[in-house]
Amino acid sequence: MPPPTVLSIPQATTVSVPANSSVWDRVSTWVSENKAVVYTIAGVAIVVTGAGAVYYIRNSGIQDLKDGSPKLSKKERRKRKQAEKEADVEKVRSADQNAAGGQSQTPPVASPSRPRTVAVDIPDEIFELDEKALLELSELTRKEYAPKLKEAGNKAYGAKDFPKAIELYSKAIVCKPDPVYYSNRAACYNALNEWDKVIEDTTAAIQLDPEYIKALNRRANAYDHMGKYSEALVDFTASCIIDGFRNEQSAQAVERLLKKYAESRAKEILETKPPKLPSSTFVSNYLQSFRIKPRPAGLEDSVELSEETGKGQLQLGLKNLESKTGAAFEQAAAAFDKALELGDLGDCTAYAYNMRGTFRCLMGKHEEALADLSKSIELDPTMTQSYIKRASMNLELGAPDLAEDDFKKAMDQNPEDPDIYYHRAQLQFIKGEFADAAKDYQKSIDLDRDFIFSHIQLGVTQYKMGSIASSMATFRRCMKNFDKTPDVYNYYGELLVDQNKFPEAIEKFDTAIELEKQTKPMSMNVLPLINKSIALFQWKQDFKEAEKLCDAALIIDPECDIAVATMAQLLLQQGKVTEALKYFERAAELARTEGELVNALSYAEATRTQIQVQEKYPQLASKLAGMSGGGMVR
Repeated sequence: MPPPTVLSIPQATTVSVPANSSVWDRVSTWVSENKAVVYTIAGVAIVVTGAGAVYYIRNSGIQDLKDGSPKLSKKERRKRKQAEKEADVEKVRSADQNAAGGQSQTPPVASPSRPRTVAVDIPDEIFELDEKALLELSELTRKEYAPKLKEAGNKAYGAKDFPKAIELYSKAIVCKPDPVYYSNRAACYNALNEWDKVIEDTTAAIQLDPEYIKALNRRANAYDHMGKYSEALVDFTASCIIDGFRNEQSAQAVERLLKKYAESRAKEILETKPPKLPSSTFVSNYLQSFRIKPRPAGLEDSVELSEETGKGQLQLGLKNLESKTGAAFEQAAAAFDKALELGDLGDCTAYAYNMRGTFRCLMGKHEEALADLSKSIELDPTMTQSYIKRASMNLELGAPDLAEDDFKKAMDQNPEDPDIYYHRAQLQFIKGEFADAAKDYQKSIDLDRDFIFSHIQLGVTQYKMGSIASSMATFRRCMKNFDKTPDVYNYYGELLVDQNKFPEAIEKFDTAIELEKQTKPMSMNVLPLINKSIALFQWKQDFKEAEKLCDAALIIDPECDIAVATMAQLLLQQGKVTEALKYFERAAELARTEGELVNALSYAEATRTQIQVQEKYPQLASKLAGMSGGGMVR
């Protein structure tokens, strides 16, 4: 079996399945190491200068927002307030007299030699005025009264008297429709769990100031509480873009919401998703992780068996496996089902359950696969591959203790079976127990030096342990002793890419591609094509050639999830968001496990969110365009 990727270890794949069967672990590792990356532009690192990235700087929950009016001296402000007070108090009195049938009085007129208004402290009576009375005041007076009302609202908010705070903020809004006042009133509704009103007020604030981060976050939170995850993602993402991805809480909110959405959606999909084999690349890599063993007696090609019998169907299934194509694998799976349905398999019954369990595992039919493998063990306890495959499934299902127990049982049956040590090393590798993994890989090699993947995996493990020289020496020996095996050059190329030795890596990928064409023209492994694509992008930013290689891989294996995910990333790097979304959605369709599906859905929804953000906030689209791109996700 090909070794796991050098850069990260999958958490949701079976021990016996190559990590290269999924690109999502590479994506997740890269994102976690680049905190400036927002999910909606997965694969693009953001570089923002200090100027203009943060539009509102506040030290506490509710603060003032400067209105940008010209600054006046203290003396001028006092004069203006005094004149405004005198004029408005007179106006209120006049209104009262008119209501009682009296005469109105004309307010005093300012002298031409000084400002028209004179400032004094705002009277407490203003808090008693209703909204109608406030609207009768002059615009300038209302602007002067608004901060006083807002400050009083802040005090009520601090005292958790939310209805009073709402009343005061409402009056402040009448005096001056300020985004901060709307947002502060939304904070009160938030405390009262009145999410519709939170959305209404924050929307008003955002209409006045489209880049008001606090209002965006507050509205996103309300959407989240209402289960409107897509809407919440749009607002949290817009907030992240505005502040240059420096707000850790907003970034974490995006990640949390994406996960919440994806997990919820994944469960819905899996409930109705019909079982299906993964790509031929995946199936082929899984099958070749076991050493080839002779067919059971009576199933050889030289023996003519009727396809109307159980043994005939079992023989037909084994013949199809040799073709290593998607259609042939599907035919093989059907033949193994048919073999057990027809029965009369004799000594081949345990083997038939092993093979049907293998393909049920690949199709994600876990419970049925476990039952088949257990039945195989019951019928023939000496069949160590059944223990190994069941161990792999137990690990995938989150039961490493059961997996270890199966390896022990297999060793009790045949301690000289090299497959046991190879697959147990896979378990240790995934757990990060590299020293123990290296010992088991070496034991597997000692028992059978002709199995190339034990050598490859040992070299990768040495690399993960930091023994770079030992790892390189292991691969050089592999290229000498297995010079016609493309996998050696492919995985050695991956190590070279990790060291930024791009020219040498490209050379190794080219060798792997040529050997694949020569040895398996009809069932070529597409991983060297994809690895070369990624290497060319990282080295030369050569999008055209990188896309061409991915296209070639998808022509050979249309179901290859790695090729689909890589193409999605390449398109996203170029800002082709709509096209990228189609590939992320395709990746979700191809996902085999719940973990892979959650990851694929997360990136699809993130990409969809980016499109929505750019449509809803066009000014942010230009901001994104001005940011620098990062390296390709690996």
